[in-house]
Amino acid sequence: MRCMGPTRRKLLQVGAGAFGLGLPALIAGEAGAAGKGGRARIRSVVILYLSGGPSQLDMWDMKPDAPEEIRGAFRPIETNVSGIRVSEHLPRMARLAQHYTIIRSMSHDENDHLKAGYWVMTGSRLPRDVVQKSGMSRADRPHAGAVVARVLGPANGTRRSAPPFVTIPEYVSPVGVPRPGQHAGFLGPGFDPYLVDSDPNLPDYDPGPLGGTFASGEGRAERLRTLLARVERDSPRSLPGAGEYGTFRDKALDLVASPAAQKAFDITAESAKTRDRYSRHVFGQSALVARRLVEAGTRLVQVNFPRHDNGKWGQGYDSHAAPGYPEHTPWLRNELLPPTDAAFSSLVEDLADRGLLDETLVVMMGEFGRTPKLNPAGGRDHWAQCYSLVLAGGGLPAGRLYGESDATTSTPVRDPVSPNGLIATIYHLLGIAPTTELHDLETRPHLAVEGEVVRGLLG
Repeated sequence: MRCMGPTRRKLLQVGAGAFGLGLPALIAGEAGAAGKGGRARIRSVVILYLSGGPSQLDMWDMKPDAPEEIRGAFRPIETNVSGIRVSEHLPRMARLAQHYTIIRSMSHDENDHLKAGYWVMTGSRLPRDVVQKSGMSRADRPHAGAVVARVLGPANGTRRSAPPFVTIPEYVSPVGVPRPGQHAGFLGPGFDPYLVDSDPNLPDYDPGPLGGTFASGEGRAERLRTLLARVERDSPRSLPGAGEYGTFRDKALDLVASPAAQKAFDITAESAKTRDRYSRHVFGQSALVARRLVEAGTRLVQVNFPRHDNGKWGQGYDSHAAPGYPEHTPWLRNELLPPTDAAFSSLVEDLADRGLLDETLVVMMGEFGRTPKLNPAGGRDHWAQCYSLVLAGGGLPAGRLYGESDATTSTPVRDPVSPNGLIATIYHLLGIAPTTELHDLETRPHLAVEGEVVRGLLG
């Protein structure tokens, strides 16, 4: 994975913006007042997205007394909070239970990756038909990060901040183009995420223009200004958001020159010990970049667990059966859980040590869970009806379980939580009313999310 210098085509493609910068969102205060729903409890959100669907039965909602074909091969271990147990292959997470809540009653009814992913990232069902290789559309609803960028702007209130919405180390796109729900949709390309398509482990790690790689040295801003002027001149007037380039070009260039943004992406400033603690897996190193971005003022960072069907990372958490393994158990034990444990735990530890955990919400989730019963291949299939996710920090009550599943994690029996409710709660914590009115490219009004805040999570 490498972020190359941008071509004109990349600059104009849907979802790219200008270098993926999300131009209007980089200008704090342009939209800040409208839509605020009261005092914000947090400044930032980090979503650790376990692409493919993590197995609740093998991680956070284990059923050791269930039959073998349901409980699987892993055993639960005690955490440092009485009554909470997690998988034996999440030992570091077990020592941090005082910092998080496990929701064991997440539930929706969409078992398709594209539709489920869209739902959990936007808080809304995907209304259009899709196939395996369907991509993003400007008719789609915006990712939560785009809404946050639109309403709030950067966390430190200046345009010389890190970008408000960032996706690393790549879009979720295991079989072709990036899947729906990951950009600003009908808000327009100005609020798309700043996308870093590069592995922080690589010697030539390239976070793009904010890292100074594309246009470094003297005259950088002027060269970028010239290139953007050419893009604006050559852009078809019918391209959504094309008219924004001239209006916001100069202010976007201020961001490119921002020391805060450049430092945030400079992972080489971290000690070898710290980098090892996060694990040298791309997911762990990307979580470390996310911590640096939060410190620099980014509002929402989504860190995607890599998934390349038939490629280096295999099917990620989509563990029906794993490449190179006869069943999903060793795939989880060897390839998935160790870097996930390291990334989550190190991020939470560092945020706590820096006094940032109460003002930063960490959400570790997938698009759904896995089937209660193992399939004939020794893996688990898609299961959205009842699954788990983890919330850390954000000033929420912690060291607890929220909701409850039945004896096989087939269905919630107490306090079900929908994707709509989760997104509404995130907005509420950031001080954004879920009823905030957003307008699409044709000025039609939409609610930020049609869902209720999950009050039981707030304490």
